Amino acid sequence: MDFMRGNDDERLDALFRAYRDACPTPEASANFMPALWGRIESRQSFTFSFRRMANGFVTAAVALTIALGVYMSMPHASAITSSETYIEALAEAHPLDAPDIVTPARLDLSGR
Repeated sequence: MDFMRGNDDERLDALFRAYRDACPTPEASANFMPALWGRIESRQSFTFSFRRMANGFVTAAVALTIALGVYMSMPHASAITSSETYIEALAEAHPLDAPDIVTPARLDLSGR
């Protein structure tokens, strides 16, 4: 059993050596971290600006909703101040001088 484990370990070590030879590790220069962060921030700039713009739109929408709620809750001078109902106000606005309702037309299919 130890022979198979040693054999697997040797094969795994050989695989790691082959991988290390195929992909050498680059040497990090003194400018490595600033360049890395510069690349990361350049890719995040669009996402960050989009997020800022979306937050601005949400803030504007909330402010507009509050402003419209306050405006709609305030009484207006043009509102109906008397105790008349909505139907009475409509009746006054559109009096029936001439009836618009016409009797239904009848279709005679007897052919006379």
